[in-house]
Amino acid sequence: MSESFVSILDPGVLQMVFGSSDKHLRKIRQALDIQVTLDKNRIRVAGEPDNVVMGSRLLEQLQKVVRRQGVLEDADIDRAVAEVLDGRDLTDLHPVAVFNGRQVRPRTAGQVRYIEALNKNNLVFCTGPAGTGKTYLAVAMAVAALKTQQIRKIVLVRPAVEAGESLGFLPGDLQAKINPYLRPLFDALSEMMDHEMRQQLMQDDVIEVVPLAYMRGRTLSNAFIILDEAQNTTVSQMKMFLTRMGEGSTIIASGDTTQIDLPTDKTSGLNDALRRLQSIRGVAVVKLNRSDIVRHRLVQDIVDAYDDTPSHPRKKGRPSQSR
Repeated sequence: MSESFVSILDPGVLQMVFGSSDKHLRKIRQALDIQVTLDKNRIRVAGEPDNVVMGSRLLEQLQKVVRRQGVLEDADIDRAVAEVLDGRDLTDLHPVAVFNGRQVRPRTAGQVRYIEALNKNNLVFCTGPAGTGKTYLAVAMAVAALKTQQIRKIVLVRPAVEAGESLGFLPGDLQAKINPYLRPLFDALSEMMDHEMRQQLMQDDVIEVVPLAYMRGRTLSNAFIILDEAQNTTVSQMKMFLTRMGEGSTIIASGDTTQIDLPTDKTSGLNDALRRLQSIRGVAVVKLNRSDIVRHRLVQDIVDAYDDTPSHPRKKGRPSQSR
């Protein structure tokens, strides 16, 4: 049996770390198999030596996280425990500042690697299951770059082919036809700026949200260009998209390679690009996994269940609305 003592930064902070009726504390004790008690102005952590080290580090880092972001939810505790078990530091999760004082925070070590890759490279591929923030964080970085005038334009792109239907057969005018495909991108933008600002920037053509087919023949300079659902591009479509890059631009292509809705005789442009381009200087590949899922806890279990089940032949179906 080993023990360690952790300083209490602030009683109010500690109360939030422990949670209402000590619910967070019970979860930490059970996950790390440690004893946690108060000893005057310190926290006493006891148990097996390795577990005590992890528990002490977790309690120190959680206090810093509370002081920085002001709140801890159940899901935050689950992720924090997972990060510490993997030997990662929660204090590396720095926020991305967007408009009107809003901040978007990476919430896992994988998301931190993603942000770092976007800061250092002109072309980033990001793969991972639903709920890992692939598109959301890319949009946040684009909005932050626009705010600081590092770029002049944001272009958000999505293939409109998942349902296996031609746009011409869908009801309504052009905008009505493409809106369902582009809705996840609109949703991400809506969380980062006011409706009036978003509408004005789109009216001024500073922000474009377009289907992939409308990218052909363009060259985009000083822009942040994001391709969502990239796994549903063909090889030729991916080549066309990537070659739109002009001077001062950054391209992000993200997707879930386990949810390819192309016909079975078509190769995913995302998989092909990962194979061809990942060793090129200035190109980064970030692979997120179940531990980076930041939606409801059940999403992790759902992803695991599908990963454990033999896959069936791909069928054309409704579009997946993963972020």
